[in-house]
Amino acid sequence: MGEAATIDAFERAGASAGLAAPRQRGSRKRAALIGLAILTLSGGGAYGRYWWETGRFLEGTDDAYVGGDVTVIAPRVSGFVAAVLVTDNQRVRAGDLLIRIDDRDYRAALARAEAAVAGQEATLLNLAANRRLQEAVIAQTRADLAGAEAEAARTRFDYTRYRQLSASRYASEQRFEQAEADDKKAAAAVEKARANLEAAERKVAVIDTKTRQAEAARDQALAERDIARLNLGYTEIRAPIDGVVGNRSARTGSYATPGASLVALVPAQGLWVDANFKESQLAEMQPGQTASVVADVLPDETFRGHVESLAPATGAQFSVLPPENATGNFTKIVQRVPVRIRLDGEAGRLGRLRPGLSVTASVDRRGGTVEPDGPTRSEGVVVGELAR
Repeated sequence: MGEAATIDAFERAGASAGLAAPRQRGSRKRAALIGLAILTLSGGGAYGRYWWETGRFLEGTDDAYVGGDVTVIAPRVSGFVAAVLVTDNQRVRAGDLLIRIDDRDYRAALARAEAAVAGQEATLLNLAANRRLQEAVIAQTRADLAGAEAEAARTRFDYTRYRQLSASRYASEQRFEQAEADDKKAAAAVEKARANLEAAERKVAVIDTKTRQAEAARDQALAERDIARLNLGYTEIRAPIDGVVGNRSARTGSYATPGASLVALVPAQGLWVDANFKESQLAEMQPGQTASVVADVLPDETFRGHVESLAPATGAQFSVLPPENATGNFTKIVQRVPVRIRLDGEAGRLGRLRPGLSVTASVDRRGGTVEPDGPTRSEGVVVGELAR
């Protein structure tokens, strides 16, 4: 009896323990489900609050690229490249010498132009001296004219007096005839002096005309000299801006032609982002609104900027072959409009960002600070996730 009672007690205790273990596991499972539900509701509430307060005002896109005013350096004169003074990816400052073209022909052209200028200036000096000499001749002919007129006045007086005396028989006919001849001779001398004066004055006019022609030739020679100087200066190609050398095609000894690209210069600052937003995202977008940019090359860093401008037409309108939907079946395609985002401060400097990089851009339609790690209304995704 004692042993049987003991066995029954053990069996009842084991049965009770077997029933208690499932009940404990069920309680823990319910607690875990309740905790998960609470966390889900908390996360959903935080997400909903963020979306309501901020996210619904953000427009984002990953169809965006960094841009910059890349300057293509090309020669203005032709010639063989004498020296290339920069290497690929080298930083340069505005005014630094990049390439030198063989300048011997241009130095000779400048010397010839300077000689032409000197020749024309000598011609002008000679004409000026001739004019001064002619002015002296004019003064002399005027004096001769004055003397001839005085002599003519005297002979006219003698002629009148001897005519009266001859008529009264107080002077001989021969003396009267001599006075008459002297009067005519003096009158002829006056006419000659006047003709000489007129000729001398006309020579001054001729000299003045030649002077104007020489001045025009001198001005032309000066212009040709200036062109020769410019061409000589163009043989030294310098950096117009601060930047980094890229796409260098210039090689020593190669022949350069005007307009042919020798090197590209990426600006050291002033970068921007061209973000292609859907047409449905542009209703409240305008210049001045703040923007945030996340680059694939630096996914953990956010760059700040602002909307500078919106393109006047969709990107398709500026393509080589714009779409023509006037014929055939039509399928509506959401169009995108380029939006220029100017990067602020250090973000716009070359270094961490480079033209051509793909980025994710987000614009705050309220004009406030953009939170790129939150959800945006645009493409149904989080900007931070797009960057990752």
